[in-house]
Amino acid sequence: MIEKEIFLTPDETLNYIKDNVKNHEILELSYNRIYAPGEVLDISVEEDWGDEVLMVSIHLNGDLVNDVVRVNMNNIKNDLLEVRHITKNQDTIINVQN
Repeated sequence: MIEKEIFLTPDETLNYIKDNVKNHEILELSYNRIYAPGEVLDISVEEDWGDEVLMVSIHLNGDLVNDVVRVNMNNIKNDLLEVRHITKNQDTIINVQN
């Protein structure tokens, strides 16, 4: 598997997720003190009070928490530290630069 590391701003990271991440791929979000790895179930752009927001539904694959969460990426974009996008062929590590 190819491993690639890139450095993006928070807004570029959201654009990367919107443009590149597909359903059933693995997305690992690290923000604040939270680590949320799981399978992507849905990615959608929705309207919230007149603003576009990126919503990601993830089926968490943790030992203690094995649930589906819906993450408003716009709410956490400035807290993101790292995002890992895993496909069959490539593992992309995004270091988020604030």
